[in-house]
Amino acid sequence: MAGALVGGAFLSGFINVVFDRFLTMDAINLVLGKKLGSDLVQRLKTALLGAEALVADAEMKQFGNPSVRKWLDSLRDAVYCAEDLLDTVLTKAVTQKEESSSWSLSFFINRDRDDMVDKIEGVVRGIEDLGKQKDFLGLEKIPTGSSSWRTPSSSLVKGSVYGREDDKKALIKMLNDNNDHHLFVFAIVGIGGIGKTTLAQWLYNNAELMEGFDLKAWVCVSEKFEVVETTRNVIKQIHGGTCSLDDFNSLHNALKEELSNKKFFIVLDDVWSDDGDKWSNFMTPFQQNGRKGSIVLLTTREENVASAVQNCQPYFLRKLSEDYCWSVFAENASFPQSNGRAALEEIGRKIVKKCDGLPLAAETLGRLLRTNHDVEEWNKILMSDIWEFSVEKSKIIPALLISYFHLSPYLKRCFVYCALFPKDFEFVKHELIFLWMIEDLLPSPKRGESLEEVGCECFDELTSRLFFTKSEGFDDYFVMHDLLHDLAIFLAGDFYCNSEELGKEEEIKIQTRHLFVDLSHCSSKLYNSISKVESLRTLLLFGNFSSPNCNIEGATCEILSKCKYLRVLSFRKLDEVRNLIGKLIHLRYLNLSWTDDIKTLPESLCNLCNLQILKLYQCSELTTLPSGLHNLVNLRHLDIRGTSLKEMPRKMSKLNQLHVLSSFVVGKHKDNGVQELGGMVNLHGSVEIKKLENIVDVEEAKRAKIMDKKHIDELCLKWSSGDDLVSSTQKERDILDNLQPQNGLKELKIKGYKGTIFPDWLGNCSYENMTRVSLKSCNNCCMLPSLGQLPSLKSLRIEGFDQLRSIGEEFYKNGGDHHSSHIAPFPSLETLVFHNMACWEVWHVSESERFPQLRKLEIRNCPMLKEEMLNQVFFRIVSSLSDVSKVRKLRIGDLFINRQTEAMFLNGGTLSISGCESVMESALKLLRLTSLQQLHIDWCPKLENMEGEKLPPSLLLLQLRWCGLLGEQCKNKHQLIWPKISNIPGCVYF
Repeated sequence: MAGALVGGAFLSGFINVVFDRFLTMDAINLVLGKKLGSDLVQRLKTALLGAEALVADAEMKQFGNPSVRKWLDSLRDAVYCAEDLLDTVLTKAVTQKEESSSWSLSFFINRDRDDMVDKIEGVVRGIEDLGKQKDFLGLEKIPTGSSSWRTPSSSLVKGSVYGREDDKKALIKMLNDNNDHHLFVFAIVGIGGIGKTTLAQWLYNNAELMEGFDLKAWVCVSEKFEVVETTRNVIKQIHGGTCSLDDFNSLHNALKEELSNKKFFIVLDDVWSDDGDKWSNFMTPFQQNGRKGSIVLLTTREENVASAVQNCQPYFLRKLSEDYCWSVFAENASFPQSNGRAALEEIGRKIVKKCDGLPLAAETLGRLLRTNHDVEEWNKILMSDIWEFSVEKSKIIPALLISYFHLSPYLKRCFVYCALFPKDFEFVKHELIFLWMIEDLLPSPKRGESLEEVGCECFDELTSRLFFTKSEGFDDYFVMHDLLHDLAIFLAGDFYCNSEELGKEEEIKIQTRHLFVDLSHCSSKLYNSISKVESLRTLLLFGNFSSPNCNIEGATCEILSKCKYLRVLSFRKLDEVRNLIGKLIHLRYLNLSWTDDIKTLPESLCNLCNLQILKLYQCSELTTLPSGLHNLVNLRHLDIRGTSLKEMPRKMSKLNQLHVLSSFVVGKHKDNGVQELGGMVNLHGSVEIKKLENIVDVEEAKRAKIMDKKHIDELCLKWSSGDDLVSSTQKERDILDNLQPQNGLKELKIKGYKGTIFPDWLGNCSYENMTRVSLKSCNNCCMLPSLGQLPSLKSLRIEGFDQLRSIGEEFYKNGGDHHSSHIAPFPSLETLVFHNMACWEVWHVSESERFPQLRKLEIRNCPMLKEEMLNQVFFRIVSSLSDVSKVRKLRIGDLFINRQTEAMFLNGGTLSISGCESVMESALKLLRLTSLQQLHIDWCPKLENMEGEKLPPSLLLLQLRWCGLLGEQCKNKHQLIWPKISNIPGCVYF
């Protein structure tokens, strides 16, 4: 019964990778001569096929049988060894085909082939022996499900909070009852998966409840509670940035200053520590500072944690009722309660009963069955043996395990890989996909599909099944629920390890293949022990090393000299190991980002024929790439953002597998000019082309073939700042004309262009997907391009046009483009920014060009633009906004320290206008808005009255702050102003 649940065995995906790598006889003969016979290769295939037939049954039986789990671990270890050995032979075959020297060929044969063949023989015997144990262990071949890992759609939206109305009311009452306390500390206590974090998030994001709090912060604490680290994280969350302080005293003083005289709401999520001394130290800044009504909220599974925190009041969260659990399940299963099939509902309610009141379990199983409303399939879930799995003996919830077993082998492997990261680790989607790619965890792409796209589908599928969720407050980051993280760790065994899970022994198991180490919490003992794990494939070293007693240079050399099968390496200490990098022939992923002390990379890096991803992000001192970089023919991603490269190395056009090239620095030589981009036909995403002043003639720009790169959606074209005098402005225009991108482009940035006018393609209405345009430091330009006909343009930024004096009709429509004449200009524009326009005097905004969707207008440091012109422009633009009738709150006043800024912001029902006096005057004309309820006027000392302006009867609140004479007249009920404001229910003056 259980076996039919399996969407495909986890280990079968690994075995299939080995089959894909099987050697051709040509490769065998080239590297190993006749020593490795075809019979040994066949024996390996047969042994793997025999083992693969058993793994589905073994993966189900491992939960109640330690011997079966040990058998699976031994098989996985053997498969890893087989793949490493085959990869070594294939890599050697590739490199030897490229080497003409017979000496190098005979060197490998004479020295290493016997050892290599012996190792392969040992792996084959090991797998054959494991196959012979099937009867003893009771393993048999069972059918696997055919469920696809690809679903037709993916929903990333969180559902409703069911069954917690009483809890919400009780918590709000607790907060209100304790509002007079200086500090109220309480804890939501409940078992894993019951919804503690969800309820805390509801409180944290409740706008009405949060009104009156000056600051709030959300910090994940998890199992390792360190006072210094947690204090630092609170400060970082308050700032929304970094905190470089290290010592306890400085951190406490910094937090004390942040909280001083402020009402705060701090959430400490997923707390495990019941160390009273630690809590006493940690809570000191909160107890001594802050205004009345401040709150610290904890979520925890343990009541004794709440007891350890001084004056902490626990609130116990109980399991959901079956009816509410059913609501959670039904919503996630897309099962309408009103007209769903009776048979399905009956089975579904029985499944929900087994979820035992845990919303996470109901949510996950509902999402599993979202696209499968088949009675037989639902019955299989209900009758699964997995429900009998003991929760007490592990931290695994059976419902989550069922969801896991319904994943395909590829998705299982992708999920289990995440055991590598610490609990509550926030990961970026594309970064995780890179690692999946490098580890061969993804299925083969369909025709016309890239591996990156396959990875994106896998990620979205796991997200739709709730294995991943978006991080609170960070759209680009994702996290795993701690119970799902526990499941991943359980399934990963000793093969995946993060330093947080090691405990006091700090012992890395010899079977470990993937290792994540937080260097800021890494002892010298742990770091020195890494080199003993010689079969390591992944080594991710994060943070800065803090242990004073470790020879980190020597230990790093030892690691890289012994861990010769490394495929993934991320670290920041290149100088100590420059001579060793080139020997890591299996390396596919090298991340040296934020290594700020390297100026060059070793030439030996170019020996890494398997390298696919090279990340050099923010290596700020790096000026030169290796001259042989073009030999890395498998390179797919090269990230050189934030470097100081002077030019690209030669022959970059040979890297025709490049999928992502963050930037290209145009050189002055024949084979490192912009034309080298012509051979890179597979570029995707964002590309920045720098030093375009090095283009000698128009033909070079044409041979870059920018138009042919159909998958680029963001393009940045940069000329270096400096002398704007050029020999021919027409040549500059022709060069830009030949750098025209394809029509699917979404974002365009141009900086430092030396021509006087732009080519016609810029602003052409055929660019239907263009949403953002930025034009900066085009100091020779005397007119703007016709951007008004871009139908999807939402953001436009124009800065540093020193020669521009007037903006007129040409900005809205291209007179020569007959296709655009019927399109209303700027139909989608929401943000319009002008900065540093030294000579700009005139801006024509006619009745027909009125930016109907504008939400933000900002004009800064444009000294020649007359106030009368600003008054006219602001009033015309603002009064014609499509949503102006919905404005409920109007803010008028100088919101900026910089007095040379005029701005308009429309956010929902709030309209804010600031700037010079004439702009204020135009804003006061808007007081006729019939729906206006609140009027706030700030920093208008020269405003004396509102003569001639009739306040709308809908106005409920008038607030004046620092308004000089007008404020005084209101306070003193002056006869010129009092009749206008006396009937307003709320009036406030500062």
